[in-house]
Amino acid sequence: MIDIVPDLPATMDAAEREALIASAIQVLEREAEAVRSLAGRIDASFVEACELILAYHGRVVVTGMGKAGAIARKAAATFASTGTPSLFLHPAEGMHGDLGMVTARDVVIVLSYSGESNEILGVLPGLKRLAAKIIAVTGRPGSTLGQAADAVLDIAVSQEACPLNLAPTSSTTAMLALLDALAVALMKTRRFTEEDFALYHPAGALGRRLLLRVGDLMRTGDLLALTAPTATVKEALFAITRAQAGCVFVVGDDGRFQGLLSDGDIRRLLLADEAHLRSPVAGVMNRTPRSTTADRLVTEALAVMEQHPPIAEMPILDPDHRPVGVLNLKDIVRAGIV
Repeated sequence: MIDIVPDLPATMDAAEREALIASAIQVLEREAEAVRSLAGRIDASFVEACELILAYHGRVVVTGMGKAGAIARKAAATFASTGTPSLFLHPAEGMHGDLGMVTARDVVIVLSYSGESNEILGVLPGLKRLAAKIIAVTGRPGSTLGQAADAVLDIAVSQEACPLNLAPTSSTTAMLALLDALAVALMKTRRFTEEDFALYHPAGALGRRLLLRVGDLMRTGDLLALTAPTATVKEALFAITRAQAGCVFVVGDDGRFQGLLSDGDIRRLLLADEAHLRSPVAGVMNRTPRSTTADRLVTEALAVMEQHPPIAEMPILDPDHRPVGVLNLKDIVRAGIV
């Protein structure tokens, strides 16, 4: 067996370290130049590609082989998460049945720098017979792929960042950047909003912040401490303890919210005079506490809770001013909102 990887020294001298740094900088500069050069080629062909995708109400199918295939997978994910339904098609699998994914309502973006990859050429006739529109992303617009496409996006680069000018580096970076530009252009044209993004990313931090409502987090039932205005502070303290809460809601005979007494309020009362344990809560409760409703975003409710002085729990009231739950800061933190 031939070992084509040469032995490397266990440690490097200063010159070798400097050479590594210089090599990395050169790669970044070459790839940055490849992306910058694309700006001068954003023209009518780019608009044509956007119009094709917007005119057809199926999906965007992205395909490519090898390194271009890796870019295609990423591009399909970016399209899908920004409002353009999309999927990845492996060209080799396409020749063995996966072309069934494609319909005449779809637009197929085909990635191939040379435009002559065997697998790409093998799948083109099937795409044509299916009557799907084809957008070519290639470094050679005059290639077989370019000539077969309905729109061509030119991503030609002067050289690869690879020192042998062989491994796809600058070309795949250009490919990735241009497809990002296409996805963002479509996103803006569709007026894709933060709320739309959150809908497609419900498990992400942004999704939780833009989708999670107070009603999704509020504590209810036995976790809600309630007492009558005639109850004593001692009875209110027992209600808080039973519910494992931080405050008790004072409600009248009609079930309407009248005020709030927190465990911190009770401690301060007892420090002043232990006789307060026998006082009716109506005389010591907070009659104008901050409150919210179940339909508000948790982020909105949190902003209210963080006002000075900050609070750890907040009553949730219905339109008739009846308590339906309590919002606890610990639950907000646990949900990943902060």
